[in-house]
Amino acid sequence: MPDTAQLHADQVEFWNGVGGARWVSNQTRTEAMIAGVADLAIERAAVKPGETVIDIGCGCGGTTLEIAKLVGPTGHVIGADVSAPILAVAAERLTGFPNAETVLADAATYAFPPGVADLLFSRFGVMFFGDPSAAFANMRRALKPSGRLVFACWRPPNENPWMVAPLEATYKHVPPLPQLEPDDPGPFSFGKQERVTRILTEGGFNAPHFESVDLTFDLASGQGLPFAVACALEMGPSARALDGQPPEVRDAVAVSMAEFLARFEQGGSVKMQAGIWIVSTTPA
Repeated sequence: MPDTAQLHADQVEFWNGVGGARWVSNQTRTEAMIAGVADLAIERAAVKPGETVIDIGCGCGGTTLEIAKLVGPTGHVIGADVSAPILAVAAERLTGFPNAETVLADAATYAFPPGVADLLFSRFGVMFFGDPSAAFANMRRALKPSGRLVFACWRPPNENPWMVAPLEATYKHVPPLPQLEPDDPGPFSFGKQERVTRILTEGGFNAPHFESVDLTFDLASGQGLPFAVACALEMGPSARALDGQPPEVRDAVAVSMAEFLARFEQGGSVKMQAGIWIVSTTPA
């Protein structure tokens, strides 16, 4: 299998396995933490009544639900995700919205109806393709000539200490995760504007517009430092680095993580900085 295909297959396996299970079990907290991203990205997408929207990597359906409200009864929204356990939650949440549907679909290859969508939308769902240019070329076929693409993605790691700092505390006790190459799929693979521009133009889109947005995330969801540590141990790169480690190692990581995060504690919150791009473009 070519390297890009293997990378892609690994992502599909992860999100249908341990990654999907973790996302489902933590989805309420995660959705609350990144709710501001959804609000801002949907606002920039300027969703209109009567439009057809494809929500790529829809996750547990939070963004799909909000878009369904905006397109109204004359519109239609398709929530697409590669993860069966995650999509099952989305389908349940969308019960009662006849203008919304979910599709278990790998957007890199899935044959969406051609020329049907006014908008391709995604919140953190487009950074995991093994061959992203080919994936965007496939998704572009679903767009009307007058359509648009809007998505949110992470800026580089050094601009997202909320995710990187807990991992550094973890690495005091366990070996680092394999180093990702610049083109490997992962949360920060769309951090560089030049790479994203190349991917999108190769995929048949015009040069994109990038809006840089700085955010503050509460890792504790108002529930205190121990909760923030517990969540970091269960979600994100720290959780992956701790896979298979014995309880005493997890306990040591928890101590190191608490010592580091304590400096950001304010009352019941643990507030750290995050940085995203909101990327928008149209078919070429």
